[in-house]
Amino acid sequence: MRKKYISLIFVVIIGLTILFGFHLKDLKFNYVFESFFPTDDPDLEYYQEFEEIFGNDNDYLLIGLSHHPSIFDSSFLSKINKLTAKLEENGKIKSISSITNLSQPVISKAGVFKIPTIHLNSPERLSSDSTRIFQNNDLREAFINENATATILIIQHQSLSEKDDADQLISDITTSIHEQEFQNFHLAGKIYAQGIFINTMQSELMIFLSASVILVIIFLIITFRSWWAVIIPLLVVMLSTIWILGIMGMTNKPLDILMVLLPTIMFVVAMSDVVHIITKYIEQLRLGNSKLQSIKTTVKEVGIATFLTSLTTAIGFVTLLTASIQPIKEFGVYTALGVFIAYIISFTLLPACLILVPKPKISTYSNFKERWFYLLSRGFSLVLRKKKQIVIINIVLIILSIFGISNIKINTYLIEDLPSDAPLKQDFTFFDKNFGGSRPFELTATVRQSDQTIFSPEIINEIDLVEKYLREEFLAGNIVSPSTLVKATNQAVNGGVSSEYQLPQSEKEWKKIRPFLKRIASRETSEKLIANNQQIGRISMRVGDSGSDLSLERTELLKQFILHNTDTSKVRFTITGTSNLIDKNNEYLAKNMFYGLSIAFLAVALIAGLLFKSLKMILITLIPNIVPLFIVAGLMGFFGITLKLSTSIIFTIAFGIAVDDTIHFTSKLKMELSKGKPILYALKRTYLSTGKAIIITSIILSAGFLILILSSFGGTFYTGLLISLTLVLALIIDLTLLPALIILTYSDKK
Repeated sequence: MRKKYISLIFVVIIGLTILFGFHLKDLKFNYVFESFFPTDDPDLEYYQEFEEIFGNDNDYLLIGLSHHPSIFDSSFLSKINKLTAKLEENGKIKSISSITNLSQPVISKAGVFKIPTIHLNSPERLSSDSTRIFQNNDLREAFINENATATILIIQHQSLSEKDDADQLISDITTSIHEQEFQNFHLAGKIYAQGIFINTMQSELMIFLSASVILVIIFLIITFRSWWAVIIPLLVVMLSTIWILGIMGMTNKPLDILMVLLPTIMFVVAMSDVVHIITKYIEQLRLGNSKLQSIKTTVKEVGIATFLTSLTTAIGFVTLLTASIQPIKEFGVYTALGVFIAYIISFTLLPACLILVPKPKISTYSNFKERWFYLLSRGFSLVLRKKKQIVIINIVLIILSIFGISNIKINTYLIEDLPSDAPLKQDFTFFDKNFGGSRPFELTATVRQSDQTIFSPEIINEIDLVEKYLREEFLAGNIVSPSTLVKATNQAVNGGVSSEYQLPQSEKEWKKIRPFLKRIASRETSEKLIANNQQIGRISMRVGDSGSDLSLERTELLKQFILHNTDTSKVRFTITGTSNLIDKNNEYLAKNMFYGLSIAFLAVALIAGLLFKSLKMILITLIPNIVPLFIVAGLMGFFGITLKLSTSIIFTIAFGIAVDDTIHFTSKLKMELSKGKPILYALKRTYLSTGKAIIITSIILSAGFLILILSSFGGTFYTGLLISLTLVLALIIDLTLLPALIILTYSDKK
């Protein structure tokens, strides 16, 4: 019967491994910025309406080209013209704008003439061309930096949802740039950044997996010094990872910037289960029990406690469902599922393998003289002598931490996850310094009175007023709006004179341009700025990556300016766009973190209540796991580590994992107390029995998460560092504060 049971376990596990392993081929990498929008934000609904009317505001690429001492060099401009012409042939590019293909329309009685912005065939006119360009502030800001050493090409491309299509377009563009032998160029745009992020994630996944395997092998060799205690646990960990990744492939869930953490988490969580099983198994063998009896006792005593720890860990991840960001929710669900997969494989495959492998040789060296026993005995004695001091120290740490927590700032940058010397970071910095930024920012102007249109003088004047504020106070660049069309038309009907690039100053001037505005409104190109029968207009611009904190502050000031300085009865201005939505993520971080932690606290309290049926033990279980969170949060405040998308998930994850040691400790204590032993004796037995496993698993978990500091993403780096630090602090507190609280609160002190 036993052999049939073992055979069935192997057949089922091998079958499922083949099934999930087959679907590993369906696993993809993806990093779509839009997926990180807050799903419960009403602004998202408005942006989706905006997107239906005007298209995605992020479907563009910027090419920055530098030339010294000035871009107004005939050979340099000729190369730009050839590059522009080459890219216009690409089917994925809708339009491309550069200083070499722009023209100024001039409307006369003889018709419409287009005067080139740059006369490429007449080098002697470059001086006058440059003067004319600099007289038009909108044109200069859009295409030339202040000292005329850099210019920009603006590409509007098709909406590319597939990574291969996006990569191909980037490849075509860079190939064309190299063909013209440009030595100094920069790229910016959503598909360019996403491609680099995905490639970085792919390489880092292999680094994390390799480092995790090496780490596991080293710890197993050092701890157990037996070939079977290395190979079998490693097999359990590998299968757990294959299963959850295979499930992701089956369900078409790609690996994103959060999901690349999953394999590392699976390694450390599965190793925690394995270490507790093997430690208990060897302990039972050392007591003289048979191999089979040792396995039965191990599964019975460790199984329930490990199930509870798996449950609390899974709860820590499931609480991420409270987040308003879809990738965080999915990360929580798949990781929680992976935790239980690791538990199932650990308590089926590992015991089955232990039955089949020969009984290991166990040292008969006296337990009382073992190094572990000596260290743990000294530790327990210290807790007995210094229990009150331990409590006081923790209270002081909490008070200091509260002060640090008050200094935590919520802030994030679009590409801060990359180091300053990363090419992508340098590219975006180039556009921030020279062209006002590369992030899109959008407003809409909706006409509120049916007898007016977006081109009505009253409406255009309101739009122009907001534009001035955007340029001077909001520090926006490359602003394009219906006001831009009116100014360009006014310039065109007045002979193309640069000084006439302004709004009409009288009713007579308005009357002069109205027929041409009607023609513009009927053209396909105007759809980018005007919609709904001229009832809604788009104000589009680019801004720098100044951080969500400052950006949200500026946005709020913009709202106040619009409220107090525009006629809201005539036109309604609405802020929208992808950048605004990403910035607003931070508004939800603190709330989501609080909700998630609250649910995790309640869940652990419920488990402790069912286990002990004692309010006192509920508090004793929670307090040692709350203190490390306070300390780490305080350190974040003291060292200026901001709360952002990646670091906001640290606390719920760390709490769910850190509480495992407390569950193991208190579960063992309950067993000892149920045998009628006095509290001090039961506590000492618990301390000596579980101490080694708790220390080993905490070291493995901490070291496993510490692997994440190898990442070039700042968020991943801090996730690994802070979770690792939390687990180390939790270990120290579980071996000091937890027993101290038990001693001080139990009335039976015999």
